[in-house]
Amino acid sequence: MKKKILFILHYPPPVHGAAMVGDYIRKSDLINEGFNTRYINLGTSRDINEIGDVGILKWLRYFKILFKTFYQTIFFRPDLTYFTLNSNGVGFYKDALVAIVAKLGEGKLVYHFHNKGIQKREAKSFDNFLYRKVFKDAEIILLSENLYPDIQKYVDRRKVHICPNGIPQYGKKVSLNGIDKEIKKVQLLFLSNLIESKGVFVLLEALKKLKDRGIHFHCSYIGGEGDVSAEFFNSKINDFGLKNFVFYEGKKYGNEKLEYLLKSHVFVLPTLNDCFPLVILEALQFSLPVVSTIEGGISEMVENEKNGFLVQKNDAFEIADKLEILIKDRELREKMGAYGNLKYTEEFTLEAFEYRLNEILENLVSWNY
Repeated sequence: MKKKILFILHYPPPVHGAAMVGDYIRKSDLINEGFNTRYINLGTSRDINEIGDVGILKWLRYFKILFKTFYQTIFFRPDLTYFTLNSNGVGFYKDALVAIVAKLGEGKLVYHFHNKGIQKREAKSFDNFLYRKVFKDAEIILLSENLYPDIQKYVDRRKVHICPNGIPQYGKKVSLNGIDKEIKKVQLLFLSNLIESKGVFVLLEALKKLKDRGIHFHCSYIGGEGDVSAEFFNSKINDFGLKNFVFYEGKKYGNEKLEYLLKSHVFVLPTLNDCFPLVILEALQFSLPVVSTIEGGISEMVENEKNGFLVQKNDAFEIADKLEILIKDRELREKMGAYGNLKYTEEFTLEAFEYRLNEILENLVSWNY
């Protein structure tokens, strides 16, 4: 008889990293054929603009999640409950109650973290109380070993499993050969929602420095509006004198997104708070050298000076310096891009992620574990 797993996770809409991974799991033949599975959508937002807002519809969705969790825990009686728990703030408070309901069952509980921030809250007495209650007897899945210090106070290392993310491969292997001959300016790509913590303004500062050095480039910002509006962002472009250098292109999906990945030469994400951005894996797949920050599990994807550059957070000067190197050196771009593509193919395909996660789940539900 198949072991029963209840998945409480995010899946689109809205589109963000944790939701995409949740959708991959929900549609995984390997996982769904190997286990008896049920799914509960943990998301209460239906659009990126709803994230952070409070409204009656979101509360109704939340209470529905609580009810579904209680019902499935009591009547489905899972051997394992898989839960993508928020790490802090209001999101954690809401998830903590769902976790407590899930603990009513007799099966095991595993939390899969796609964010971090527990260390910043553990000194607060109420948060500390909840963390101890929620983490008691639970197993943990982290995206990188680098993220363990965030939960170290509450979870023994022996209960932690490392499972880096993976993403699907586009139909055919793509090549950037010849694009430099067609495009005079090196194309830089920022691919994320307009959220300040993604480093949107730090990058603008770096790009201004490049412009002031007389370096020519074209930078496309792709993504939906988050805590930064398109109007405000475009005003900052004008303030920095980057009107003919930087372009906010809005949301792009499918073939439109593919077009930008194909025509770009360098990917840049100076994020200030991240765990394992899937957009970096997309960049690696498309043979783009990456400039990003020393943050979360990014160093698992980007090997400094091999398939890109890692810089300190909030360092616009260093970002500008690394981008200048890549803009001026086509051979280095191609060498780094090729290494990045190989790294993606060997470590970060969706199939590799599914097998890693499936192995962890099998271990967790086995009688001898």
